[in-house]
Amino acid sequence: MRQQALNKAMMEAVEFVHAEGWDAPPTLFALVPTELVVDQLAALDEEADSPLTLVVQELPEHILPGSDELGDYIARLAWPAEVEGVILAQEIVFMDTSGTAEASPARLFSGVLRDEDIEQTLLQIRPTEEELEAAGPFAEDDIQLRGGPNVAPAVIGALRYSLENDPQEDDLH
Repeated sequence: MRQQALNKAMMEAVEFVHAEGWDAPPTLFALVPTELVVDQLAALDEEADSPLTLVVQELPEHILPGSDELGDYIARLAWPAEVEGVILAQEIVFMDTSGTAEASPARLFSGVLRDEDIEQTLLQIRPTEEELEAAGPFAEDDIQLRGGPNVAPAVIGALRYSLENDPQEDDLH
């Protein structure tokens, strides 16, 4: 059940970021139980059929995707207990491990849940202009994702570390 909840949240994050378009800054989402925000969702006339709800977090504008600064920033975060997981979406340059293809712009979606070994990483390769022209007028809405184990382990590690940080402990320093 928990993996399915993360999978659904990941797809919602993909759709949210896709709607923003390419060349966007990194986006960080906190995942909170929908039951905590169901009143606000009902007021917005949205369906509350997902166990986890995405809450977009503000990131400093100067932080670039894939940068050490982004990793440091995320590793310093401490989430309250109500946050059950986090997802980070960022644009990167992807190089296929086979080495047969050129580097391609892509979006990397990485998500983890608290207190469990549940994680997910998805990759969306940015289509070229030629691919978009050949596919027709709605080609940009065709989101193709790849995933697999051990993709972006440093990102997953930073996200997991941020969930392990104790906010009360950080307030004491």
